[in-house]
This record gives sequence, structure tokens and C-alpha cells, in this order.
Amino acid sequence: MRLWKGLPSVGDLKRLAGIGRVLAKHGLGEAGERLFRPSEGAAPDSRAVPAFLRAALPSPRRVRLALEELGPSFVKLGQLMSTRADVFPPSYIDELRKLQDSVPPVPFARVRDVVERELGRPLTEAFAEFDAVPVAAASVAQVHAARLPTGEAVAVKVVRPGIARRIGQDVRLMEYVAGRLERAFEAARLLGLTQVVQEFERTIFRELDMLIEAGNIEKFAGQFAEDDEIRIPRVYWEHTTKSVLTMEHMDGIKMDEVERIRAAGIDPKEVALIGLRSFSRQLMEFGFFHADPHPGNTIVMADGRVSLVDFGITGYLDGDTMRQIANLFLGFADHDYDQVMDALQQAGIVSERTVDLAAFRLDLKDVAEAFYGRSLRHISVVDVYEQVMGLLFAHRIRLPRNLLLLLKTFIQTEALGKILGSDASLLEVTRPYARRLVERNYDNRRLFGHLDRDLRAMAGYLKAMPKAVHDITRQLAAGKQRLELSHTGFERFDAQLDRGVNRLTVGLIVSASVIAASLVLTSTQPVLIFPVHFFGLQTLSVTQVLGLAGYTIATGLGLWLIASILRSRRL
Repeated sequence: MRLWKGLPSVGDLKRLAGIGRVLAKHGLGEAGERLFRPSEGAAPDSRAVPAFLRAALPSPRRVRLALEELGPSFVKLGQLMSTRADVFPPSYIDELRKLQDSVPPVPFARVRDVVERELGRPLTEAFAEFDAVPVAAASVAQVHAARLPTGEAVAVKVVRPGIARRIGQDVRLMEYVAGRLERAFEAARLLGLTQVVQEFERTIFRELDMLIEAGNIEKFAGQFAEDDEIRIPRVYWEHTTKSVLTMEHMDGIKMDEVERIRAAGIDPKEVALIGLRSFSRQLMEFGFFHADPHPGNTIVMADGRVSLVDFGITGYLDGDTMRQIANLFLGFADHDYDQVMDALQQAGIVSERTVDLAAFRLDLKDVAEAFYGRSLRHISVVDVYEQVMGLLFAHRIRLPRNLLLLLKTFIQTEALGKILGSDASLLEVTRPYARRLVERNYDNRRLFGHLDRDLRAMAGYLKAMPKAVHDITRQLAAGKQRLELSHTGFERFDAQLDRGVNRLTVGLIVSASVIAASLVLTSTQPVLIFPVHFFGLQTLSVTQVLGLAGYTIATGLGLWLIASILRSRRL
């Protein structure tokens, strides 16, 4: 990942100045002032941080308006931020969801130049017809209706000319701005704005590559090849490049046009069920899901089938995550919160180290139980989303990107079902798919297949081990590696050993004192005899004094040693 160190070009400086003007225009002057403060390395005034935290963040509406005016790159960033409800407060999520991708279309002459350059031939040669007016125009690309020389109706998605360069410049500025804001505002640092920009950079350039989207379409087409409810458009690879995607035109009705669907003799509730079943299969069978199923990307065809289009945003789930999600759905469907908590812990979403599991389980149950037994028509999707996100926010739980994308898709799918007046429950529709997934993992052939795979892996490890040991030994002998050994768990042993040695030493001193005192007192050659008148004694020698002192010391140390042994209860 690139680290932005400065602003080397005049163009970058002009763009950054423009960002400052937009911030000031929308009442974000404090952010602009701190952003352009010359003393970049200086820490912000400590008195300003509490005031800022008390005021939280700037007005959500002002932020949205500023992002819209800053252009396509910042609109896309705002859309990404709207999915990070585990990071941003609910008021921001609600406002950022209003960001729209619609922008004025690129002039047809520039679109023609892109298509001809990418396909390497004149537009009139590549297409029999090409509508100059786009069907849809978004910040990254726009779509034109066309017809191939062979007669097939197609939709041609063309990346806006120069958008990659513009986004690259904006991403550099975003990194710079995010770093400055994190240094200027404690709240910006806590929200992790730099990480949000890095995540944005990873996703936006994938969305600019039409070959990636074409591959996603082909993968979906293979998965739903035998499905008579879902229709995936065909990709025309000879008319597809990195900046141009040509796919089959899907004629039909947008899913939110309920009256038109009903007028065509199609039951909207059945359409909703098709969507729910499709979503369940994507999660529980394929581990690959369409992550942007809004009405404009979901077409109801004349024969009642549903077509998915626009595969720029997709999500992946590995086998372990699929099983955990299946157990999660089954746990919620059966009101089994032990199963739900196990699935969440296995997925690494919650753990004893980071979350009070008992409190989280109780809060989760309070949220979930309120929605049991209610159809999509009687559930506020926004309410579900806000409560789930509030729960994550309250317990400081951060979801991985693929699960955040899945949650957003889940909410969008339920929203479509509600628009269509569905009486179905997503949990009930998904339950059989989840159960089949769990059962498949206990299938004997699958278990033996996993065992065979693990044995092959173990054989590979055993085969490689002698060479690895030889290489390590040779490097150690050559002084290229250093072997360090450390032991733990001996701290108490050391303390006990010290205590035992000390007691033994005291015992030896007591014994030596007794023996020395006895020898001194029994001596027949007194030294320095002097007269005393105390307790009837007439004379006293130094040898007698030393002997008595030895007995006194021995007695005191002996009593102390006995007391310490009794206290330790280890005779």
C-alpha cells in the first residue's frame, strides 16, 4: 500500500485547495482550518479535543453535501462509509445512504472514442446500432443500448474516460486528508479514517475493471445455469475489454414497479420468493453473492423469471464462513441462542477477550425476539438495520468486510421483499438451505474426502520436513540463523528453591551458633575476667558473654525458622 508523503504536483495542490473551499462552503471550516494548518507535526491543543468530542462530528447533512460536490470519487467513498455502521454513528449512516451515483452523462463523442480505442475498430463496425443517449449514467461508468451486427440486443457499459486517473489523484488526496484529520481530531483517529480510505482504494479500482465484472457475470451464469427462476445475462467477450463491457440486454420491469409487475400477470409475492431463494442459494451453496441487489439491478422478465444485472459489487464467503452463517440462521430460526453464540465465536466476531459475552447474548436476544413471526411486510428494514448496528456499536464489535457486505445485502434483499408485499420470512426461506449445508458437512463421502485431503497434506509436510531440518541446521552452522531457547513456568519453582535454601542456611547458622556457644562456655581458660554484682554473680568473663550471645542468637533464629515453616504448612 502506497504511503502518501506529500503533495508534489501543482494539480494536487489545486485540488486540495478546492477541497478546502468546499469544506468551508458547507460549514466545515473548523475541519478545513485544522486540515491546512501549517504545523503539520504539532499536536492539537489538548483543550480542543474534549470540545470536539462533545460535539462529535460535523453535521451529517453537511458532510453528505460536501461529498456530493467534491465529485465521483468522494461520492463512492461516502457510499462505502454508509456500509460501515460498525464505525460511524447511525445519524451518519442514514445520511450517507442518501448519496446517489447519478451524474451528467459523458458526451457521446468521448464515449465513441473510448469504445473504438478499446475494441480497436470503428463503432459502426463493432455495432450495428449504438444509442447515443445512455440508459443510465453513474460516477464510474454509463450504459448504452446497442445491437451487434449479428442482431443481438446488448447493453454496453463504458468506463468514463479519465476516471481512473482522477480517482487515483483523489485517493492520494484522501490519504493525505485522512492523515491530517486523524492528527487534528481525536474522533477522526478513533474512527480510523485512514483505514476507510485504504479499503475504498482496494474496492474502487476493482469496480473500474470491466474484465473483473465480466468474470463475475460468467461465474453467476454457471451457478444458475440449471435454475429456471433466475436469468443471468450473457457476456460477449469479443466486445469486452478493461474499459468496455458488452452483455446481453435484459428486457423487463424493475422490481420496485409493483403495479407494472402485477399488470403483466406476475405475482409480486412470487417474485419476492424467487429473490429470497436466490439469495439463500448464493449464501449456502455458492459462497459468492451479488452484493448490490437494489431495484435498478433486479429485473422481472415477461416470463416471470428474475434477472440480476450490474455485478460490479460482489462478495465471497469461504467454506468455514458459509457453515457458520448456516448455523447462525438455524440458531435464530430455532431461538437457539447457544448455537448463535457458538457460530459468532467460531467466526471470530466475538470472543471472551473483547466482549462481555453474557451481556451481548442478552442484548442480542432482546433485539432478535422482537422480529420473530413477523413477515417482511410488517418489519421495518431500517429498524432492523439500526438495531443490529446499534448492538455492534455498543459492544465495540467490528465485522470483517465480507460480513458487512453480506449484512448490507441482507437488508437490501429484505427491503425488496417488503416493496413487493411479501408475507415470507427470510429465516424460514433460508432454513432448508442452511440445514442442507450443515448436513452436507456430515456426509460420509465429504468427511472421507476431507480426511483424504488432510492425509495428503500431512504426507507433504512429512516429505518436506527432512529438507527443512537440513536447511535450518546448515544456516545455524553458517551463523546465518540464531537459535533461542526460552522456558516458562519456572518462576514459582525458583521462588520455592530460594525459600528452601534460605531456611537451610538459617538452620546451619543456628546449629553453628549452638555448637560455638557450647564450646565457649565449656572452655577452662576464661578471658578478661571482670567483677560484677548481678544475680549473685561475683565474676564474669568475655568467653561467657560470647557463649550466652551465641545461645540467644540460635534460639531466636530457631524460633523464627519454626514459625515460618508452620505458616507455610509444609513440615
